[in-house]
Amino acid sequence: MSSKLRLGVNIDHVATIRNARGGNSPDPVRAAALAKAAGADGITAHLREDRRHIRDEDMKRLRNEIDLPLNFEMAATDEMLAIALATKPHAVCLVPEKREERTTEGGLDVVGGHNHLKRFVSELGDAGIRVSLFIEASKDQLDAAKSLGAPVVEIHTGAYCDAENDADRAHELERIRNAVTYGAGIGLEIHAGHGLNFETVEPIAGMPEIAELNIGHFLIGEAVFVGLEAAIAEMRRLMDAARGQTSNVK
Repeated sequence: MSSKLRLGVNIDHVATIRNARGGNSPDPVRAAALAKAAGADGITAHLREDRRHIRDEDMKRLRNEIDLPLNFEMAATDEMLAIALATKPHAVCLVPEKREERTTEGGLDVVGGHNHLKRFVSELGDAGIRVSLFIEASKDQLDAAKSLGAPVVEIHTGAYCDAENDADRAHELERIRNAVTYGAGIGLEIHAGHGLNFETVEPIAGMPEIAELNIGHFLIGEAVFVGLEAAIAEMRRLMDAARGQTSNVK
């Protein structure tokens, strides 16, 4: 039986709904509390440069009010570095960010950005914050992440989830599997995420080298129909089943 796979729930899009109308409802911090009750092992939130969903105050409240590890997704900018060092989350995941994109479109280019990223990985690590790099399933990117001293990588699963036919999906799944095996072999802790849903999660969750999945948009969307706790509990059940385990979440 494989070790338990952790589930990090991204609550960004609760804030997206809130911001569409203004005011304070729905509250992403309340969503984080419900996620914990439903079996989440951590909370992920992305503070973007344009503050399109999560805001600075949300990050402070998540850090202070939720008794789960907080994974702070951010671009590698001086502004975000200062906020992360002040907030002191459990972990920071460095991600690429473009103002015009609707969502993160791909992995961080650690190879091309090696010199720029080195200071961020070093300063965050020195502050006791666990650093993760959101990357494509590529040996070169994994090697670059290792050379920077980042202890964790998160493999971008978007191309796998968005594949339009079985052959493309099988190809992307094999690419991820090879990267996961290689990354674990060189001593990196492997996470994965982006676009995962009930239909796509089990093959990824079944890879024993993966320690954590971060899932958000699908769960918030599914919550419209079944409620947030039920959506997260079902994801938790599928993840546990993929590891040959029985979920203890009702």
